[in-house]
Amino acid sequence: MPIENNFQHDELSRKNPGERLTVADLADVAPPDSPLWAEAMGKFGVSLSGAGVATIVFLHGALHGTDVFGMQRLDEAGGLKRGYSRGVSGVDALLAAMREETNGIPLLPGGLKPPLFDDDATKTLLDQQIGDAGNFTNADVESIRKAINKNLSQPISCIRLLWSSEHHHLGRAIAAVSLLAELYKLCQLQNLSKGDRVLIQAHGQAGLVLALVSNLLCPSLITGRPRFLGILADYAGQTNQTKLTDTIKLVESLLATAAPLNGVALDMVTFGTPVRYGWDPSGIGKLLHVVNHRNLRTDGKGWLAKMELPQITMEMPIAWGGDYVQELAVAGSDAAPPTEPAKAANKRIWEMVEPYDGFERWLECARRAVRFPSEGRCLLIDYKDSFGSTNPRDHYYGHAVYTRRHVLLFNTTQIVRALYES
Repeated sequence: MPIENNFQHDELSRKNPGERLTVADLADVAPPDSPLWAEAMGKFGVSLSGAGVATIVFLHGALHGTDVFGMQRLDEAGGLKRGYSRGVSGVDALLAAMREETNGIPLLPGGLKPPLFDDDATKTLLDQQIGDAGNFTNADVESIRKAINKNLSQPISCIRLLWSSEHHHLGRAIAAVSLLAELYKLCQLQNLSKGDRVLIQAHGQAGLVLALVSNLLCPSLITGRPRFLGILADYAGQTNQTKLTDTIKLVESLLATAAPLNGVALDMVTFGTPVRYGWDPSGIGKLLHVVNHRNLRTDGKGWLAKMELPQITMEMPIAWGGDYVQELAVAGSDAAPPTEPAKAANKRIWEMVEPYDGFERWLECARRAVRFPSEGRCLLIDYKDSFGSTNPRDHYYGHAVYTRRHVLLFNTTQIVRALYES
């Protein structure tokens, strides 16, 4: 997308990414917390510190209880009840594999649903229920922190943030302004300034939150920013959310300055993020998109996913082609906001950021089979997480592997090589 993207949707280009693209396979790495693992992490810590990275933020949501495929939007407002899916061979079986009720992904205990709170109790619950599946656990973040700081006199801080996991435009918009406020407080607390970098690693739809942040941080006076913040301010006022109102006012004041985060550069890495919102690279640092992908195509376009009905309904249950949540949770899908004011605000934001709606448009976007946005470096990795198991909890349709404990060193290797080594 162009500089001054102004909240436009990604163009969903199927062109070869060219030099932006790198392909890798998960290689044998040292076992987590072994001496070799700690030694390698320590060396990467030196590389990160040398590049100016002062903080690593691990941003994620939850796989359980959050309608990860966004079927609620398709079922309630997408036209399925009007029979648009008729005549598309295999689509009903595909949609059944995506629905919360039949996709095999459990709910959270006690019927816990988004918005999830970024507190110790919720994080502990996720660690207990989900482990390291699409979840940066407290134990793993602490292991990384200790290892990368082994050889550093000035330690790199490691912070785990849980976003609300509200898989709709309003939820992601609120998460974007909330994240900016958190990053500002972080920069103030750690006395960070120009020359320092914050590396954010975001799993799944948390990457869409970062895409919105990139548009907010555009240094030009884009027209979409006051409109975007105005919609959120109206919603906060209507629903008497004083904390959200204060957060929006803080972010407005920050974005009115020449250096919203004291000149700190935000480097962003997304893992398995669906291609939806466009990115604006002008106000952020380095950008890398990582996708779990196995090439099943025979047309030479190995950078694209394979979306052929009804074959996909046989491939998806064993995560044969990689990350199917990344491939299918595209424009037109989403969870539905729970209240009328939220639905109204969500519609206003949707009209800004996504010109696609309804079953036919969703199917069109899914069939584009695009793995990467139009901005940033691209890394396709075969994480080798398809073992023939049809139990979703073994792979979560290819969407869980990015945060698994055994790949943390491999991911760190790829990130340092792609972003911080000359």
